[in-house]
Amino acid sequence: MTDSPSTAVETDERKSVMTEVSRLPGPVMDLWEWQYQGACRDIDDTLFFHPEGERGAARRRRAEAAKAICHTCPVMMQCREQSLRVREPYGVWGGLSEDERAAILAGGEEALREHGVVAS
Repeated sequence: MTDSPSTAVETDERKSVMTEVSRLPGPVMDLWEWQYQGACRDIDDTLFFHPEGERGAARRRRAEAAKAICHTCPVMMQCREQSLRVREPYGVWGGLSEDERAAILAGGEEALREHGVVAS
């Protein structure tokens, strides 16, 4: 039997080897679990992303309807922070449209802080 380094058993001849878990990243699920609570989860995603060629009043109405859902969402700020952090280019995220996120990002760190994004 061959023991892998992370499962080796202590014997008289060899020392037990165990993976140093403190250096491993935390469970990925912990970083994304908030998304399961999103008010948008069961809503058609076309409400949050404009179809090609949509302009003017139709686009504003769709975005406002999406934002109304965001404003009822218990995880709106986590969504907003994530969309700003990754510079999400499309759709309504965290109650912000593409143009609103672009304006915030153009405002630099101070604008990010004002919208709940803390420098990491």
